[in-house]
Amino acid sequence: MFGLAPAPELSRSGQVWFNVEYPLSLADLRGRLVILDFWTACCVNCLHILPVLQTLEETFGESLVVIGVHSPKYLAERDPKCLANAICRLGIRHPVIHDPDFCLWRAYGICAWPTLVFIGPDGKVVGELQGEPITERLLAGVGRMIRQWRQEGVPRPTPLPSLVAPTRDGRLAFPTKIKRLRRPGKANQWVVADSGHHQIVVFDDDGRERQRYGSGLPGFVDTDASHCAFRSPQGLICDDQGIYVADTGNHAIRHIDLATGAVSTIAGTGERGCILKQALPARQAELASVWDLELSGDRLFFANAGTHQLGEISLSRGELRPLAGTGGEALEDGDASAAQLAQPAGLALDPAGCALYFADSESSSVRRLWLADRPQVETLVGAGLFDFGCCNGDFTTARLQHCRGLAWWNGSLLVADTYNSMLRRIDLEQRCVTTVAGCGRNGTGDGELTGGEPAGVCVDGTDRILVADTNHHRIVELRPGSGTTHLWPT
Repeated sequence: MFGLAPAPELSRSGQVWFNVEYPLSLADLRGRLVILDFWTACCVNCLHILPVLQTLEETFGESLVVIGVHSPKYLAERDPKCLANAICRLGIRHPVIHDPDFCLWRAYGICAWPTLVFIGPDGKVVGELQGEPITERLLAGVGRMIRQWRQEGVPRPTPLPSLVAPTRDGRLAFPTKIKRLRRPGKANQWVVADSGHHQIVVFDDDGRERQRYGSGLPGFVDTDASHCAFRSPQGLICDDQGIYVADTGNHAIRHIDLATGAVSTIAGTGERGCILKQALPARQAELASVWDLELSGDRLFFANAGTHQLGEISLSRGELRPLAGTGGEALEDGDASAAQLAQPAGLALDPAGCALYFADSESSSVRRLWLADRPQVETLVGAGLFDFGCCNGDFTTARLQHCRGLAWWNGSLLVADTYNSMLRRIDLEQRCVTTVAGCGRNGTGDGELTGGEPAGVCVDGTDRILVADTNHHRIVELRPGSGTTHLWPT
């Protein structure tokens, strides 16, 4: 006997499967260990598990198969197109079942993202594991099970159908943030986190590509512009000497020297870190999915999305310290050290340098950290982890959906309202939210952003907005005054 109870059937009427030629039944999977990964595309903890699952697949080959079960949190994630983009963006190669009605979630008694369910070669459930596993322990435990089954004479599994892995060609692949690069005596330029290509790209003011940093292969390598390596960088910020990169997949903050092209690491070790609790040398700090950056003189602010915190680095001293968030995931305001955040993903410093605004993606909110002697966190728009939507109005009633980007514009905040595929405006004086561009995921009017899930926004003057139109693999340049648009790359 391997498992305790028969596993509920996976293949059901009306399902959509990805990365495989046809739906797989439990009978197709006999003779191998099956790991069901119950996940949702927005969840940073779910994303942290993906490299572990890939290691398991590479280590145990045909003896093991991973099947993702996508049980979506957000309305936007119920759309199969949203999931298809996420699978391609995240480089997922194993089969994935779309479970928008939570049929498999309920059948397996799941109550949290992420959860791994283990099914033995006899089709019975062996056990489950909630949260992020410890890689070494999971590898060891899986190895022991597979060796035991082989010793007990379990037949070798039959081959599975060919996997159909997603691909993406083009100049940009899932661009996330765009920021201005100002250099004395030189023309305006713009820097884009080309996350799908694991590169940083510099464009001129007309949208023509001028420079790329990174080999294009995922990795963690400090060297020159062509041979260095990033892993799914999501955010960045610039000064006149360099580009600071939120190297999300490497849990690190990197620096590109514009004079030499050399890339170096200023914080992070490449390993996923735990909750930040005290000041320490930046190079020794272990970070967790750094998502965006802001800069004020010597202070480099960062969104440590994986531990639901904000932090800062003194560039002159090389010291890193937590700034806001206990590490718990919630929407709780107050003293920065006691406040709770939920996967902060976008940063914008106010022009006076008094407050750091952040898009708190998993609470679908925009919040403010006052940078005073006793920092305070305050929520402007948003109500909780499961309070989201697409609604304009005053701060108390307006709703966003998994927003990821912020920028200052004409005294207000622009929000890349990612899962609504819209650009929204937060008027701090009138305390209200309005729509600047986009008409929702399924709109047919002002549709440049429809389905694009924009993750970043930047402005140039009063009538020029640049949006990282992520799923459409481009930058959209908007001129609200004239209602015109221009698409990059040219």
